This record gives sequence, structure tokens and C-alpha cells, in this order.
Amino acid sequence: MAIRPRVGITMRLELGTDRFYLGRDYSEAVEATGCIPVHIALIPNKEYIAAVVEDLDGILLPGSDSDVDPSLFGEAPHPKLGRVIPEKDAVDRMILDQAERRNLPVLAICFGMQALNVHRGGSLIQDIGSEVKEPVKHEQGIPLGRNSHAITAEKGLLADLIGKDLKGCFVNSHHHQAIRNLGRDLRSAAWAPDGVIECIEDTRPGRSVLGVQWHPELSWKTDKLSSALFRWFADRCRERSEARAAHAAG
Repeated sequence: MAIRPRVGITMRLELGTDRFYLGRDYSEAVEATGCIPVHIALIPNKEYIAAVVEDLDGILLPGSDSDVDPSLFGEAPHPKLGRVIPEKDAVDRMILDQAERRNLPVLAICFGMQALNVHRGGSLIQDIGSEVKEPVKHEQGIPLGRNSHAITAEKGLLADLIGKDLKGCFVNSHHHQAIRNLGRDLRSAAWAPDGVIECIEDTRPGRSVLGVQWHPELSWKTDKLSSALFRWFADRCRERSEARAAHAAG
């Protein structure tokens, strides 16, 4: 039986009950593509994080109901900044440190994409509604998996996954923050009609790092692009797993 790649997914922290938790959609999407989801507790201890990542073949940074701490990109808090969870920021940054060091595939979703950009030295629009001219509705509400606005992609990994109809692709939307300035070794690959960045890709050869602003885990069963994103990620994790097994076998 083939070895299934192990994918680490960082959790959330519910402040009212002091519980770690994670929506089931992320794990179900990862498992459906033949990988094993591994939940990573928000314990900001470098030794713990290093030990967990040692046996992983990929990292999924999920969305969050918190905002990235603006102090991490040198800004004061905007009046419409949401709640900040230091443990979430700290663990995601430690995970990204390890992923960079080990060259692990990374799929970063919504908050995860924003965290990836800030980790690379980039910055964020702290509130789209008050900082973007004539924005589209980026907090669409329910039904959550409905594709609500178009994106336009340019040549690159995401464009390859979309296929021919680069201007006829639609995605769901659940965020009030977005990327302002891009971080190191990142390029924007897709945009909403109002110019908000919807996808980022690593520019370095041999790196499998992709961030999307929408939530493919909510629509992977019915949406072709969302399904293709998880298949691409699983394939990269499988390659990593096979290389690790071959190295262990000598």
C-alpha cells in the first residue's frame, strides 16, 4: 500500500472557551486527495513545531476568524481591525520558517495567504471597505461555498490550473483584509475586479508555494478550480513523501 503524505494544518484558538479547533472542510479536502491531515496545536514553542514538521510532507495554512497583527508589518491598528490572536500569528510564522528551511509545499488560504505575505516582509490592507476605492463585496456571507465574484489571472501556476478561461473564473469571498505590498520572492497571480490580489505564487524555481484569498476548502466538491488546487497540492506533497522515503531507504 502506498504511503500517504502527511499534511500539517495549523488550528484556531477560541478565546471564549480556550479551545483549539478547526473547521472540518480543510481536513476532509486534504484526506480526499489521498493525504493525511495532521492538526497542529497553537503552541508557540520552536522545539514542538520543529518536531511536528519533521514528519510532514506539506503545510496547509488555513483561514482564521482573526486578523494578522499589524505590528508585524510596522503599522498601527486600523479602527476596523478585527481581533488579533498572538498564538496564531506566532505558530504560523514558526511553521513557515520550518517550511522554508525544509522546502515543503505550502498551500495558504485566506488568512493563511496574508500570514505568508507578512512572513515574507509584505504588508496588508487592514480594511478593504475603507481603504480600497469602489470595492466589490468581499464578505459575501452565506451560502459560503457560492462563487460570488470574478478573478483575472495571468500566466503562471494558477492560470495553468484554471485553463483557457482566465477571465471567466469565479471564486467565493470571505475576508475584509488583503495584500498591499508583496513580500520577498512572491508575485501576484490573480486579482478581483477592484484590484485586490487574489493569488500569490513563489517566484523561485523548485518551490511549491501558493496562496489564494478565497476558500477552496468550501467548494472543492463542486468547483473545478478548488478541486484542482487541492489535487496540485496533494501531488506536490506526494512527491515530497516519495523523495523522503527514497532517501530513508538509502
